[in-house]
Amino acid sequence: MMNETVQTDVLRRLRRIEGQVRGLQKMVGEGRYCGDILNQITSVQEALRSAGKVITRNHLETCVTDALRSGNPQAAQNTYDEIMDLLYKKLR
Repeated sequence: MMNETVQTDVLRRLRRIEGQVRGLQKMVGEGRYCGDILNQITSVQEALRSAGKVITRNHLETCVTDALRSGNPQAAQNTYDEIMDLLYKKLR
């Protein structure tokens, strides 16, 4: 679970991203220059990566740490599998 500070930070980031995406829709609708639209898309992608880093760090510090410290080998194995799946999806 995310603590209140992390949750507030992530929600703030996602709201900003939402505004950027609305701006992109407007740019496309107005027939703006493709290069400007692509630059804005890059900004949105970076903002999403940044939000993902915050969530990943929180997950490692809380859920993963708890599973590894639990002393339950199956919980640890499930956590390793989950992390590998998440990393693999991110790299595709």
